[in-house]
Order: sequence, then C-alpha cells, then structure tokens
Amino acid sequence: MTVLVLVHAILALWLALYGLNTFILAFLYLRFRKTSPSPLVEDIPLPMVTVQVPLYNERHVVERVIDSVANFDYPRDRLEIQILDDSSDDTTRLARARADLHRQRGVNVQVLRRDDRRGFKAGALTWGLSRAQGEFVTVFDADFCPRPDFLRQTIPHFLANPSLGMVQTRWSYLNADYSPLTKTQAMMLDGHFVVEQTGRNRSGLLMSFNGSGGVWRRRCIEEVGGWQADTLCEDLDLSYRAQLAGWQCRYLPAVDAPAEVPPQIAAFKRQQSRWAQGSVQALRKLLGPILRSRDLRWEQKVMGLLHLSNYLAHALMVLLLLVSLPILLIPDCSPISMAGLGLMCMGPPLVYVLSQKALYPDWMRRLWALPLLALIGVGMAWSNTRAVWRGLTRWGGTFERTPKFQLEGRNGQWASSRYRLPVDSDFVGEVILMLYALAAAAVAYVTRQRGMLSFLLLYAAAFGTVAGLDVAQALTWRRLKPDVLLEKVKRWAGKWVGW
Repeated sequence: MTVLVLVHAILALWLALYGLNTFILAFLYLRFRKTSPSPLVEDIPLPMVTVQVPLYNERHVVERVIDSVANFDYPRDRLEIQILDDSSDDTTRLARARADLHRQRGVNVQVLRRDDRRGFKAGALTWGLSRAQGEFVTVFDADFCPRPDFLRQTIPHFLANPSLGMVQTRWSYLNADYSPLTKTQAMMLDGHFVVEQTGRNRSGLLMSFNGSGGVWRRRCIEEVGGWQADTLCEDLDLSYRAQLAGWQCRYLPAVDAPAEVPPQIAAFKRQQSRWAQGSVQALRKLLGPILRSRDLRWEQKVMGLLHLSNYLAHALMVLLLLVSLPILLIPDCSPISMAGLGLMCMGPPLVYVLSQKALYPDWMRRLWALPLLALIGVGMAWSNTRAVWRGLTRWGGTFERTPKFQLEGRNGQWASSRYRLPVDSDFVGEVILMLYALAAAAVAYVTRQRGMLSFLLLYAAAFGTVAGLDVAQALTWRRLKPDVLLEKVKRWAGKWVGW
C-alpha cells in the first residue's frame, strides 16, 4: 500500500513539473516578447542558397510546394532547388513535369532520386547536401507553401551574425478552418511556436529546429556531424548538437511559413508518435553531453532536458491512471491530493490563450477549441506512450510519413485518397483505458474520493474521444461512395467526424 501511494505521488509530482515548465515558458514569453532581434545587414550581396524539399509519396501536394519554392523572390543565379524524391508512386512523374516547367522559366530546380530510402529524411537531406552548391540550406516539407519573400526575410540574419547557425520561422496553417480537429491542432502548434519558442530563444535557453520552415548555415551542419538517422527527430537532434558546439540559433515569430495540418486523427497520432519516439531518442543521445557541458548554465541544462523529455508526460499520465484504481480499492488508503497537479495543468491552457491573443483579433472566439484540445491531448497518451517505449529501447526506426491531401481553407477532401490511414492497433488500448478509467471513476464515486473523480472522468472522456473519432473517420470512407461522402458526413456526424 505504501509503495503504491509513493509511486502515485512521484508520478503526480513529475507531471506537475512539466506543468510548471509551461508556466515558466509563459513568463519568459511575456517578459521577452517585445525584444527585437539584432538589426539586419543591408546592401551586401546575397549568398548562394540551396532549398531542399524531401519527398515520399506526396502526389497531392508535390506540385504546390514546387510552385511555392520556385516563386521565391531571390536572385535566380544564387538559388538552387533540390526536390529529394524517394517516392514509389506517381509523385516522381508529377515532380519531374513541374520541375521541367519551372526550368523553362529559368529556375534551377532538379528532381534528385536515391537508390534506396536509407536514413529516410535525414538520409535524403545528407545525400542532397553532398550535391548542393549553397552556402545556406533551407528545408521545407512537402505540405509547406512558403511566401515569396521567405529567403529575403531570413538570410540577412546570417549575414549580420557569423555565429548564427540556424534560423527557424513560425508555422502557420493552410487549413486550420477545415474542421474542429484541424482547429485544435493549429491552436496546439500556436502554443509552441508563439509562446514556447519565443520564450526559449529570447531568454537564452536551448531551442529546436522544427524540421521545416527554417534555414541552416551549411558550415554549421557539417561541423557538428551533419544529419543523423539514429533518432526519428533528426531536426531536434541537429539543433541541440549545434548549440552544444557553440552555434547560435534564432527564432523569428514574425516570419511565417504556411503548412497543412492533418485532417485525420490517425494521421495526427502517427505524427505525434514519431515526434515522441524521436524526442526520447534525442534525450538518450544528448543527456550526457548536456550534463557535461561547461558552456551551458544550469537553467539551460534543466530547461533543455525538460524540453527533450516532454513526451514522457504521456507515459506518466498512463501510469498514473493505472495506479489509481488499485489505490482506490485499498481500504483506508489516501492517495496524494490532486489539487497541486490540477493547478499545474492550467499551464498549457495559459500558453494556448497567450498564443491566440498574440495572433488573432478574434482570439476569444477561438478558445472554444480548448476543451477538444484537452481531450485529444490526453487521449493520445496511449499511442505516445508506446512511442516513448520505442524511443527508450531502440535507435532510429521507420520514418512513417504524415499523409497530406492538398487542403486549403475548408476546401478539399481526403476520404477517397489512397493515402488515408485505417484504424490502427492503438484503438484497442484506448478503449481498454477508457473502460479502466470509468471503472476507477465509479470506485472513486463510491468511496467519496471526489478529488480523483474529475481526473478519472477526464481520462475516460479523452480516450473515448480519440478512439471514437478514429473509428468514425475510418468507417466514413469505408462505407460511403466518394461522390456523396461530404454531404453524408455532414448529416451523420457534423463537426466531430472531421469536416
């Protein structure tokens, strides 16, 4: 009994630490948000830049991304575009045709293919870099549509600071209004890009490259060991290695790079699982170098490790749930009060509110998505826990792409695409955890443990929401013909299905 209570207390306090971390980042954002970056250098010849777009089976969006990068307002004799295509479908044909079209306009764009997908995205970027001419390298995923002035907004920062190794810009969203699910993801990402990245970077903490919408100094990449495929977050890994080596990184919240967010809960879970597995692998890889570093201050080390280990919170949530029921069944056993954890749980909503207020005039109206965000954030704990375990027990892994469907605004559909995802095995675990949480909530009600009851009901609602949404979206495209799909879904499930 004592052991269970102790384990319960440790899990709750550990989770509270991550909540406290979000409060600290919110404070740092409020303190430093008006700090301006160093002035830019003007009237200096622009350097050679290589734009890299890694692709794997992106038939819906490949033409769009090529059009976007080919329209950069940058001297054509100093711009090289590499479409790094590992595709196994007709994406290659579409990419080559589009590249030919832009080459006729005088744009240096090439479609490059490897013999295999070794190293996945990290391998493609490394292979492309060995053939690149640029002094600076810009990376965009296939679902991005950068604005024409992107390079003119970012490259001058490097010219003003020879120690600057990387510049990251803020992601914005092409299809945030597509559905409640996409609105929820946009708010979640806004919290990271507006509050967390700004707070970290401008207060001198370690920050991350987000894998797309950023620019690297080539010499920085090469000096710190290049892109490496032993983690599924090659972006996070490289950015931390660069900062440990003394290179500076800069975040530019005023420069945005529009992208598409997944309309399908299964795709969103796949993306989050990849990030969870990769970040835990990066934690294992970089824990020693961070702790041994003589150049980092103690607060940089602590906040950096909290950043790298952030996805452990999902595993802690699942463990906390599993321990709760045995404690409730033990007579005269008093678990730790959840009031402190409840207070720390207000940290993430604060971050989301601050981000919405900073970006949108109608920010209060957008806050209706907060309850759904909370349910999905908790409901993905099982799939992310499995990913955390993979990150703790193995290096590398298969880079499972997040499917894109060329959705913009409320236009487009994904249900008839060959890239749609079926319900995965995580559904079974989510249903079991939902039932487990309901059983624990019933025991908490009977034993008058009302402090536990609210958390247990949140768990049940969260796992039920994610599992239900996954099945609803999967059944939609299996049962209905594509030509009547949209209208049927609107009548059948409304906003909850994903339109």
